[in-house]
Amino acid sequence: MDGNWKSKWYESEEEKAFKVIPEHPIKLDFTGCNRIMQFHEILKEQLGLPEYYGKNWDALWDLMRDYRSYSTIIEIYGLNDLPKELQPAVENMFDVFDDVHQDTPHIEFIRVS
Repeated sequence: MDGNWKSKWYESEEEKAFKVIPEHPIKLDFTGCNRIMQFHEILKEQLGLPEYYGKNWDALWDLMRDYRSYSTIIEIYGLNDLPKELQPAVENMFDVFDDVHQDTPHIEFIRVS
């Protein structure tokens, strides 16, 4: 058996980790987004979610529960110009964000546009 079998079955520590997002407040920008998978990719990249993010609402909620242990503001941009088909995604995202804020009030979500 190959000595690297673990690397085939387990993610590396880097893949499991949240990415560092140095800007504060964190800017989450959906400008130009027109598909649901693109919507989730923006969440993953701009929030610095781990590689294993499942790109669904349950996965987002699970990860956001442990997102930050310190005061964090996340500003959300580009929602006004999204196609109508993505409005349910916006509602689902805010449902998750509302739940996260209730559980972890030090994480604040602000809709800018």
